Amino acid sequence: MLASKLYAPTLREIPADADVVSQKYMLKAGLIRKMAGGIYTYLPLAWRSIRKIEAIIHEEMEKSGAQEIMMPIIQPSELWLESGRWNVYGAEMIRLKDRHNREYCLGPTHEEMVTSIVRNEVKSYKQLPLCLYQIQNKYRDERRPRFGLMRSREFIMKDGYSFDQDEAGLDASYHTMYDAYSRIFDRCGLKVRPVEADSGAIGGSNSHEFMALAESGEADVIHCTKCDYAANIEIGRPAALTEADEEALPLEEVVTPNCKTIEAVAEYLHLPIEKTIKAVVYNVDGLVVLAMVRGDHDVNEIALQHAVNGAVEPEMASEEDLKKVGLTAGFISPVGLHKSDDFSMVVDETIMNMHNVCGGANKVDAHYIHINPTRDFSADDIIVAPIRLITDTDVCPHCGSPLAIAKGIEVGQVFKLGTKYSQSMGAMFLDQNGKSKPLIMGCYGIGVSRTLAAAIEQFHDEDGIIWPRAIAPYEVAIVPVNAKDEALMNMSQSLYDELQKEGVEVLLDDRKERAGVKFKDADLIGYPLRITISKKSIETSEIEIKVRKDGQIVMTPIDEAVAVIRNLLKTL
Repeated sequence: MLASKLYAPTLREIPADADVVSQKYMLKAGLIRKMAGGIYTYLPLAWRSIRKIEAIIHEEMEKSGAQEIMMPIIQPSELWLESGRWNVYGAEMIRLKDRHNREYCLGPTHEEMVTSIVRNEVKSYKQLPLCLYQIQNKYRDERRPRFGLMRSREFIMKDGYSFDQDEAGLDASYHTMYDAYSRIFDRCGLKVRPVEADSGAIGGSNSHEFMALAESGEADVIHCTKCDYAANIEIGRPAALTEADEEALPLEEVVTPNCKTIEAVAEYLHLPIEKTIKAVVYNVDGLVVLAMVRGDHDVNEIALQHAVNGAVEPEMASEEDLKKVGLTAGFISPVGLHKSDDFSMVVDETIMNMHNVCGGANKVDAHYIHINPTRDFSADDIIVAPIRLITDTDVCPHCGSPLAIAKGIEVGQVFKLGTKYSQSMGAMFLDQNGKSKPLIMGCYGIGVSRTLAAAIEQFHDEDGIIWPRAIAPYEVAIVPVNAKDEALMNMSQSLYDELQKEGVEVLLDDRKERAGVKFKDADLIGYPLRITISKKSIETSEIEIKVRKDGQIVMTPIDEAVAVIRNLLKTL
């Protein structure tokens, strides 16, 4: 490719609304352009990298025995009604109607669709196991699309689905995909750590996320400093904390004017925050849920969702929700409250081990002190569950060693679905004994466009992108310092032709720009190797090779250049 022909409109300034490094550099380097919030066009450089990621996925899926299909993006509501997800998936689903007033959605995922396809064709255990996958655009109406390709409304995803006759078969399929995903991300050059995860709206039992560790990551990964335990912080389940016994003091109401936060209450009453209980109120599927954790802890919303068997993730309760069940914002505790059809209370396990603590008195400007939960909470009205977020002050649930927290970008996830979809949608097969059974399913996703962004988040410096060779748009950029010099251009063209014959993906920067501009663009775009050809190259028959990854400079005779370049590329 000649740079003069390449459509890569670089920018000198980064757009003000760019949030993270990958978004900034992809915009500045001319890889993508924003069309609307969360909607982007991929320009040639980005698309070349996307296609390389997809090629790696295709190769590893073929090795694993998966077969590629392509399903419709537009999905009829009937399939989602069968699975029970049409009315609970949430506002992220983009719904539409055709001219006949029939309801559809733009596919956020394809469990229903693939189950419908397979149930019509697979009738016997002899047709199992089966694994199908596709690479396709997905659509989710994110409340706050941000971070460029990492949280967008339209994105490229590889989704795969396995079908087995029993749990042992599912285990085998799951491990096959787990291993394939590990190879995919390794081949893409990413530093990825598999972690235990929650299945979320997809459903099922076991799940692992593949996290690309990066400071810009949205997810917190809790991991052991000694053993291999690692989990999304939402699935980490901390042990209940205990404290020394105290004599239970009489419950007492105190005035706390304008103290609507637990920090304000603790300061006003001169209490350590560990001697307070925090109330957070949510709406879960229309149910108003009061969640209680120790004052210095945070609510694990996924754990809370599981505690009340919620179908979708909790949302913060509105003023209307509070009013409906008679709660007074800023002054709430379970003391004197009772559950009802539209109100539930979930108390973290640690709270039940506390003594003489402070919590809301359920009226304005008042709190209780000397609450003793085992005495003052009605056991019939509360659910006790581990709903606090695990922290790095907890210990590893596997070996008891210290924990640490890192930021991660989810680039892939594998799920054991079991019979969640096959049972509800009637996807049955006949086993060896002629008995009808539901198919056992697994689900496996990779965010292709997100993987592109994650690579940039992991590999960049102040000058621009540092691509892993495997997914770089071009492997080598040849930069003649003066495109008007015929001798320089002849040497550059000759090397360009030789590298192309050797199968090296090379770009020749033949633009009549200053050398400094070309160098800056090469660093910004992040070509793994940059070849500089100058007047000195003509005089000495030597060229300069710069390794983008570490800045290493290699001088080599022009007649040995191809071999040296190929060897350098093997190390990247």
